[in-house]
This record gives sequence, C-alpha cells and structure tokens, in this order.
Amino acid sequence: MPRIVTYNVRRCVGNDRRLDVARVADVLAALEPDIVALQELDVGRARTGGVDQAHEIALRLDMACHFHAALKVEEELYGDALLTAFPERLIQVGPLPGHPMTRMLEPRGALWVEVDIGGVAVQVINTHLGLVPKEQQVQAEHLAGPAWLRHPRCMGARILLGDFNATATSVVYRTLTRTLKPARRLSPRQTPTATFPSRLPVLRIDHLFVSDEITVRDVFAPFDPKSRVASDHLPLVMDFDVTA
Repeated sequence: MPRIVTYNVRRCVGNDRRLDVARVADVLAALEPDIVALQELDVGRARTGGVDQAHEIALRLDMACHFHAALKVEEELYGDALLTAFPERLIQVGPLPGHPMTRMLEPRGALWVEVDIGGVAVQVINTHLGLVPKEQQVQAEHLAGPAWLRHPRCMGARILLGDFNATATSVVYRTLTRTLKPARRLSPRQTPTATFPSRLPVLRIDHLFVSDEITVRDVFAPFDPKSRVASDHLPLVMDFDVTA
C-alpha cells in the first residue's frame, strides 16, 4: 500500500530553534513514505548554512527530488519539493497568482510530478498557499483551473496536497473540493489529523485532496516527540490504493 506525506518543515528549524535537516529526515524516514511533499525549504541560503535542504533530505531518504523555488534572492532559493522512490517525471512548476491588493506578500508556487505506481500514472501536485484569505482564494481558483487540475494532462488519478493555510470551513477548501475530494473525510479510520501548531495541534491547515481513482485507507498526523519538535507543523500522512 503506497504512503504519501505532506510536511511543512519551516526551513528545518525546530521548535527548539535548532537548525537540523537530519532530524526532519529522521521524522520522515520513520514514516516509511513512498512520496513526500515538502514546503518551506531553503536551498543555498546563508541563514541556514547554504545547504540544499531539498536534496539533502532526498539523499537521506534515497529518493528522487524535484524542487521549485517560489522565492529567489540572487543565488538563494526558497520553496517546495516533491520526493519519491517510485519512477517519476516532472510535468510542471510555476508561480501562483496573488491578489491585486496584496502584491508585496511572499510569492507562492506549485510543483507537479507524475508518479508511476504499479503501472498507473498518478498526478501529484504540491503547493503552499498564502496567509491572506483573499490571496488564498485567487490561488485556489488558479489551482482548480486549466493551468493545473483541469490541465489536459492532469487526468485520471490525482493528488493535490500541501500547506493551504486554510481550514475546512474556508472558501479555499470549498473551491478545491469542487474538483477533488478531501482525503480526511474518506478515511475509514478516525485518527488525529490536526497538524498545527505541532506542540499542541488544533488546526487542520495541511490537506490532501484526491480523485475517484484514489482509495483512502488512512490519514493521520504522527504525534511522537521528534515530530513535535522538528518543525512547527506535524507531517500529514495518507495510506492509499490507486486504480487505473
């Protein structure tokens, strides 16, 4: 049974304010995932020692890595990544639009990789939306439109996941569930799924949305000591089956 994880790692700086890429990789390794979506990674940034965090974590997990820089400051990069042990190919990366009245906010993006799971092509899109509701709504509409989820190549089995900075009562959530189904509501098991803040998680702002070809077996957020300190988010894990 394949396992996918979405995890906002906050540039690998934990709640103890310690920068530790290996600790984040250890949290993920303990989950034994097949696909990993990461948000808030630093690549070559002075503030985190110039490390390529995306490829360092991928190396420790023995996975292929695709990274998209939502923000570039000269040679320093910050953004999101998709890692997997399955055969894969990058389909698309790109920025997400902001609201006209919020142009000075942190830029956001999305990353789309096609993953081969037992001969079935699964379209996996990782994203990290903004903090302002109006901005989020524009970004969700863009993801739900022809550039991404309604793109001609985005057919069959699909998983959209990441940090949406929005709860299940938001316009963002309703926009995305017009196209895909929320994995939490499909899970036959009632396990804890709040991810933020990691020390005492009460908010569900990290999500997985799936197409009909994905059968959800479980969705959960691990609450072990290392996960509680490695980032300000907990990982969100989904076990699933896929049909053609």
